[in-house]
Amino acid sequence: MRSRRVDYTESTRKALVDSALDLFTKRGYAGTSLDAIVKRARVTKGALYHHFSGKQALFEAVFDEVETAAMKALTEVVDGDGTAWERAMAGIRAYVRVCLDPAHQRIVIHEAPVVMGWERWREAEEHFSYGLVRATVEALLDAGEIEPLPVEVTARILFGALSAGAEIIAGSPDPKKAGAEVTKTIVAVMEGMRRNAKNASE
Repeated sequence: MRSRRVDYTESTRKALVDSALDLFTKRGYAGTSLDAIVKRARVTKGALYHHFSGKQALFEAVFDEVETAAMKALTEVVDGDGTAWERAMAGIRAYVRVCLDPAHQRIVIHEAPVVMGWERWREAEEHFSYGLVRATVEALLDAGEIEPLPVEVTARILFGALSAGAEIIAGSPDPKKAGAEVTKTIVAVMEGMRRNAKNASE
């Protein structure tokens, strides 16, 4: 049986992460104070320091929360029903939907490279996203849906294209239009690889 203390501790941590997520999204990292976070979460600053060493540690917990939710949604799509090609196309569309989320744009794309440092941010992005891209490429290759290119190189290039697409969307004054253009472009690249595979088999 879980103790009330454990439940309270977890609920306090969640309240802090939820509060920080909302405020970081609306105001950015620099524009959000710890006082504002604890006030919104209705906890004490002592409670915050019980769970986190400071503002950056709390930001990284928020980053993990946003990325984990995104990867859960994307994994459900690419592991769902349909052929390898259909799942890959659905995955691209789902990825762009994630990139249109204001929290993802602000925290993962705009703030994280500055707060966490570019190198650490890229490592975190790879930890969350690259494995899914590689698995999708392997599924497409196994199904003969794309031309037989090196798995690692193909996955790295597509991962780079998706990452660039996220930055384009987050930096655009019209994210929806940018999202549509990113989707169209990446799908066109994938369709080119598919045509080459089909032509080679004929």
